[in-house]
Amino acid sequence: MSDLIIRKTGRAGHVTLNRPQALNALTHPMCLSLETAMQGWAADDDVGLLLIDAMGEKAFCAGGDIVKIYNEGKSGQVENALKFWRDEYRLNYAISTYAKPYVAIMDGIVMGGGVGISAHGSHRVVTERTMFAMPECAIGLLPDVGGTYLLGQMPGRCGEYAGLTGARLSGADCIYAGLADYFVPSDKLEALKAALIETGDVAILKDFTTTPQISALAENRAEIDTVFACDTVADIIQKLEKTRSDFAAASLKNILRGAPLCLRLTLAAIRDARRDGSLEKALRHEYRIVSTCLQDGELIEGIRAMVIDKDRTPKWKYPTLESVPQDMIDRLYHPAAGGDFSVENKG
Repeated sequence: MSDLIIRKTGRAGHVTLNRPQALNALTHPMCLSLETAMQGWAADDDVGLLLIDAMGEKAFCAGGDIVKIYNEGKSGQVENALKFWRDEYRLNYAISTYAKPYVAIMDGIVMGGGVGISAHGSHRVVTERTMFAMPECAIGLLPDVGGTYLLGQMPGRCGEYAGLTGARLSGADCIYAGLADYFVPSDKLEALKAALIETGDVAILKDFTTTPQISALAENRAEIDTVFACDTVADIIQKLEKTRSDFAAASLKNILRGAPLCLRLTLAAIRDARRDGSLEKALRHEYRIVSTCLQDGELIEGIRAMVIDKDRTPKWKYPTLESVPQDMIDRLYHPAAGGDFSVENKG
């Protein structure tokens, strides 16, 4: 059976991720198929909205197929991975500018590539089972698929907190942070989807929406804003070390899992995205960095330690914040070696 089930039903173009055994991890062919479906439905007057969901209750999408990226990187097939990223990022941008309502059911785990095909949509639904995270620093990357843009739009310094620590956010947190729009109990999802398919009208979303539980982000906002407003990653870590709270201790533990190179890049990219406010520019910056992390950075070692060997003891090329060369950070602001990403160009 296909990894992506695509059909037109009722008044909806309906896409279902169908790799539950792999937590619906996103592959290159899935990205291309979704893009093709979107293009067709955009011109179809019978389609009132696009609905995207996933098989299984555990995950909407736990990210991209990083094992494949690891294997390609190890074998020197760098261009294959770069082509995937270019096509994926183009898809992320297309979702953000789609001409019809794009309804994403973000039920279960939503990470990495799963964020890219949901959180840029116009109508984003979370549940009590939602677990949203961008833990890329721990695998030698930075939050990509437009993640730095999304993090930069979060209130206060919540974006720096979520990006540097890879914090797991609940559905309530996503609503608070502006990463989602509607909180719907999971036992109402099937009825919601049936109504959307029948009517093609996103106005019915409000009929299924309830008020979520208290957001942990909201509860810890004052501490987040104080600590994560520091100028540098080193200053943030020092502030966490001096702050006597369970929240600070947990945040410190999580931030120290990240590759120092990627922590520094992530902080710079989130703050740049906040200043600029442009998804297109954020994706271009992210592409510059992912191409660097694959060829000259920490990505291969990070995937090895966290996913392949699972020893969770990565041997980073740059083991401390101080050892990271400034020219690696400066690559954020210079064209990628093989050419910059563009939202217009395929492949």
